[in-house]
Amino acid sequence: MKRPALTLAQASRRDALKFLGGAIALAGCGSAFSIAKDGGTVCEASSDETLGPYPDKTGMLTNPTYQRADITEGKAGLKLNVVLTIVDSKNACAPVAGSQVIIWQCDAEGHYSEYPGQPGGYDGTGATYLRGVQTADANGQLNFTTVYPGWYAGRATHIHVQVFVAGVSKKVTQLAFSESVTSQVYATGVYAAKGANPQNNATDTVFGDSLQEELASLTGDTVSGYVATLTVGI
Repeated sequence: MKRPALTLAQASRRDALKFLGGAIALAGCGSAFSIAKDGGTVCEASSDETLGPYPDKTGMLTNPTYQRADITEGKAGLKLNVVLTIVDSKNACAPVAGSQVIIWQCDAEGHYSEYPGQPGGYDGTGATYLRGVQTADANGQLNFTTVYPGWYAGRATHIHVQVFVAGVSKKVTQLAFSESVTSQVYATGVYAAKGANPQNNATDTVFGDSLQEELASLTGDTVSGYVATLTVGI
């Protein structure tokens, strides 16, 4: 069961990112889950979310095919770098070095790899696009290169995140996006034909009660792409 949305002020992220010759350099990252409470601070875990839809069914964690930072596989869309920091909510938000993270998302048209029987009759059987695994460094940080996700009926724009420690799943959560940024993206390029996502974050079945802790910080533009940063507490 998901806990209620945080009502106390969360500490601001100290993530600083910059473009260097087209590459993304991570300058630093702080916890998004240390909140003021009773005269001190409390480290909070990210909300637990549903594993679906279309979760991994091929053993991504140990499959060499998915051991990669770039998960685009030629999929069209605006470049997106996802920078995650994994922290231990039971240990003052200390970084969890060596944790492994898998992510999966839909493409610009709202389709997932691996699964048949998707809306519109789409069959992603055998495809591996927009799925990957990365291992956190000494600072608990890792990153993926992907494309800005599209949307499908009934859900706000999102990316799925699952964190493992020593091969054991410790957290299943999701990454949410600013609606103002998303609306700009969906008016451009390969997204324009499908247009705006009618589902907003506030009434989304996942983000409706946990948006504050799952909303990524976004920097960039609709020409060069975006960087999405998020701290995940396990």
